[in-house]
Amino acid sequence: MKNTQTAAEMILPDSSHEEEENKAPAKAKRSKPEEDEGEEVVYHPVKLSRSDLYRPPTAEELNQLKEAESLFHCSLLKMQMEELLKEVALSERRKEQIDSFVQTLTKLLQTVPQSPEVEVSDMSWLSGAVKVPFLLVPKTPKGKFHMAPPASVDLIGSYPLGTCTKPRIVVDLAVTIPADILHPKDVLNQRYPRKRALYLAGLAQHLTSSSDIGTMHYSCLHGNRLRPVLLLTPPGKESSIFTVRVHACPPPGFYKPSRFHPQRNNIRTEWYTGLQASQSGSDEPPTPHYNSSVLGDLLPRAHLQFLSAVSSQCSAFPYGVALLKVWLHQRELDQGTGCFNGFLASMLLAYLLTTHRISNTMTAYQLLRNSLNFLASTDLTENGISLARDPDSTAPSLADFHNAFQVVFVDPSGHLNMCADMTACTYKQLQHEASVSMQFWDDPTVDGFHSLLMIPKPMIRTSDHVFQLCEPAKLQYSCKKLNLLSELMDHSGNYVHTALPFILSLLQRGFGQRINLLTHSLSPEPKWSVESEAPKHKAQPPLSFGLLLRPELAASVLERGPPADSPKAAEFRQLWGSRSELRRFQDGAITEAVLWDGQSTYQKQLVPRQIITHLLQLHADIPESCVRYVGAKMDDVIKVGREVPSTGEEESLLVIQSYDDLSRKLWQLEGLPLSITSVQGAHPALRYTQVFPPLPLKMDYSFFDKEKFSRSLVPKEGKPCPAYITPITVICHMEGSGKWPHDRLAIRHIRAAFHIRLGELLKKHHNYTYNASPTHLDIWKDGLVFRIQVAYHREPQVLRESVTAEGLLVLRDNEEAQALEMAIIHRPLLTSTLHGLQQQHPCFGAVCRLAKRWLGAQLFSEDITEDTADLLVASLFLQPAPFTPPGSPQVGFLRFLHLLSSFDWRNNPLVVNLNNQLTAPDYTEIKNDFMASRESLPVMFIATPKDKKLSMWTKQAPSVQMLQRAVMVAAESLKVLEHQLMDGGQIQDVRVVMRPPLDAYDVLIHLNPKQVPLLSQAVDPPAVTFSRGVMTGSVAQSGGALPVIDYNPVSLYLAELRDAFGDLALFFCDPYGGTVIAVLWKPNAFSPVPFKTSQVSARNVKVTGDEAKTVPNVEAILEDFQVIGKGLVKSLEARTERWSF
Repeated sequence: MKNTQTAAEMILPDSSHEEEENKAPAKAKRSKPEEDEGEEVVYHPVKLSRSDLYRPPTAEELNQLKEAESLFHCSLLKMQMEELLKEVALSERRKEQIDSFVQTLTKLLQTVPQSPEVEVSDMSWLSGAVKVPFLLVPKTPKGKFHMAPPASVDLIGSYPLGTCTKPRIVVDLAVTIPADILHPKDVLNQRYPRKRALYLAGLAQHLTSSSDIGTMHYSCLHGNRLRPVLLLTPPGKESSIFTVRVHACPPPGFYKPSRFHPQRNNIRTEWYTGLQASQSGSDEPPTPHYNSSVLGDLLPRAHLQFLSAVSSQCSAFPYGVALLKVWLHQRELDQGTGCFNGFLASMLLAYLLTTHRISNTMTAYQLLRNSLNFLASTDLTENGISLARDPDSTAPSLADFHNAFQVVFVDPSGHLNMCADMTACTYKQLQHEASVSMQFWDDPTVDGFHSLLMIPKPMIRTSDHVFQLCEPAKLQYSCKKLNLLSELMDHSGNYVHTALPFILSLLQRGFGQRINLLTHSLSPEPKWSVESEAPKHKAQPPLSFGLLLRPELAASVLERGPPADSPKAAEFRQLWGSRSELRRFQDGAITEAVLWDGQSTYQKQLVPRQIITHLLQLHADIPESCVRYVGAKMDDVIKVGREVPSTGEEESLLVIQSYDDLSRKLWQLEGLPLSITSVQGAHPALRYTQVFPPLPLKMDYSFFDKEKFSRSLVPKEGKPCPAYITPITVICHMEGSGKWPHDRLAIRHIRAAFHIRLGELLKKHHNYTYNASPTHLDIWKDGLVFRIQVAYHREPQVLRESVTAEGLLVLRDNEEAQALEMAIIHRPLLTSTLHGLQQQHPCFGAVCRLAKRWLGAQLFSEDITEDTADLLVASLFLQPAPFTPPGSPQVGFLRFLHLLSSFDWRNNPLVVNLNNQLTAPDYTEIKNDFMASRESLPVMFIATPKDKKLSMWTKQAPSVQMLQRAVMVAAESLKVLEHQLMDGGQIQDVRVVMRPPLDAYDVLIHLNPKQVPLLSQAVDPPAVTFSRGVMTGSVAQSGGALPVIDYNPVSLYLAELRDAFGDLALFFCDPYGGTVIAVLWKPNAFSPVPFKTSQVSARNVKVTGDEAKTVPNVEAILEDFQVIGKGLVKSLEARTERWSF
């Protein structure tokens, strides 16, 4: 499997009743075979007779082969599913341990001592440190209570049903409270939940003295404070393996279900508020959530019986539930308040089986597929479903449930809505995930198993923008402002869950068409020691919300409302408050409108933040200081511009507009011996992916001297290095003609003549300053430099031709021909393709810029080149499974790190399906060719429609060692970054992932910042800046002296070092303003070699006996580093303690 985690480590179980624990999963160890620990298992091959070997397949085997052919894309998927199910199933040894502990626990529980009857509010009988797991607010309940042994102790939930899964196993135990402790009127005013909590505290007190119990904690079922549970673990080293969860329940049938109708009231306002009610009791508000909490305790045994009956008819039922749980867990939907847990997964499958939407003979794979298909196509927020065949006359109708709850799924009794706590947004997220999964599953080019069941989807990597409400306690004010007293009463004072649906609805109205989906985190189930008080509601972690943006509308600064005289205008004004104003538009319409701030793309993509802070302040009394928005924190790393901050989109557009203008003028040129057949850009700036796009520059002539003949600018002595001017490569193809020579040298002379002629014509017609050279023509236009290279399409062919001694013409591929082909054919094609991808996905360029900035900062840009990085990012947009294409730079960058760190580069090619040209057979062909020639192919293999077999973009680099290091650093960066973005309590500095660890290198060469032209682009730019010969102000379109082009002392120095000492060391530097060159000695370089006169540079000769050998002279090499870089090198730091020659 591709991930380093085993499947078991990634799956949290869920009990099949609506009970789940919120503890982080312990790492699952692979279960050993059922032998004793000390014995070593020896496996022997099974010897088959000849007749057995050639025996015809049985009917069952034929059936399995047919099934694999018709149901799965390939037999591999079937085997993967079976392997996953084996990995999450409980071993027999584990079941024996659980049964033994449950037996011990049952005996202990049956010996609970009797206690005298006292008032419910009197807790003096609770001796010792054990506390009651309940927030006793208000404090004045009526009723009597005493402790007594339970009426019965039964297993419920997923364990007896057979749907319990590894790695963290939760076993549910129902303890029946004796009938004489309870009273039929206890359903009123929280009397029953309080007696239930007292009974659990009594059990905890009794168990504290037993040595057969490991640890004891309290928790709440799915975060519902009315339903505390007791968590017990076995003693010793088994304590982390499984947890027993004890539920206190009333005797079956003790309360009439009709008392819990969603329209009925069971909490009196007068009791809850302590104020004398003026109105009569008939006006009491209904308490549907409170009612369903109490009713949920009456039904677990009935639910288990129902599910057991269904499961007994469908042999694949437990496996179908297990797969559904895995799928839910990877999407973080299976735990917390209002989750879709394992119990609901079991009930959903039971519903599909009882309504004959799926058959009893289906496999686990088919059960999962059909469940997802049902979820994707059924909206339970509009049309609820019910498992009740013939409910009694007192059972509520579906309409009654819809009036009280957002999501409706009714249990077999017809009285309980099992999705009572689920918000509409959570169900919409579930629907969205199911429909996305179905799309990928039906795509033969996607590895469905890996995408759906193996890749986790945390919110920060799934949602385009994320924001948090940092202080949940502030939601008390929201409840007051939104006038939610009756809802607060229904939720027993939990203001977070009371206000949440109203806040979600408010944000949905505000965003409208800007978003595809609004999601929120599910509050984790609290867990605390039995000796501690129950945590307050404000102890909850921050609430996180995720936005899936609609790229074409999300960044719009104008919210256009209804016409001024429309009845909806008042509603619009009420929603937006003072931000709404009347505006007249070009079409003559006068409408309400809201205008948000934002000039650049970077500012516009933060419009959702303005909407959120405005609406929450206006309608929910949540101040802006409580909203932590983490939509664009990473973008700071590539931000340019001081007055209007931008992440390079506007600058790239300026470059492309100037290029388009140049291209048009080249096409129109007359007076050339041959006509131009195509003009193509071949530079990252022309596909929006240059980390820092070239800026139009206005030169300060006082900074320079002028060269006598060409009148070009030359920097004055003693001045800092001038601003770096990037030449933007443009390939200009000339038409084919018999006049082109067939000799490589003659072709170069012709090209040089074309460069001169093109320059003269552009100077004559458009007054562009130019500089022609044999290899290219530089044009100074709009404050930018375009480097035009004339190309002849047959030149690579000519370079491959050679004549043998016998006079035969042979074709031999060589590096020179490949490099030329790459420059004049492949790179321009890639540039135009990726330019098209940017038009489809507006944030593609920004993701590339972030990815390349990270690669540069971590010193990988020599190994993972610009073109390779652009292709890696393109794959995130073209094959986003299991996600949707990134909608913001930050989420794209996180997915880039995840791809780099988790992709199985050893065993799989990365296929980038540009322009959707590859079909399913192409994928199979690429994979087969890759496996056949794996050893001779690059370690990072990227296939594209034009390059299925060679991976030309990664042919030279990275090496195995550099890829391993990149994978490791990407994994660590991802972990640090995601943790920091989601945890507001940490030091907020995203640049930490851009600072490379330099302790791994042998020598550090520190450079003089004055001579580093791109210093301002550094991760931590220095406060001191140098004038680099550039003025502010508008740039002339043409004319002027030619500036210093493509002059970067750092890259020139690096090239010299690699040329001189490349056999001894590796050199690394951040190309974007790095002031340190890191040097790593090659381990083999320092072993002595036999003396040769041709190889004595920078080496010492050592004579032993009659043998002379040479070793590198490190002191001389370090001195050479300084001599070669005189004026550029500030100091040298030799880490001699790391050297081992």
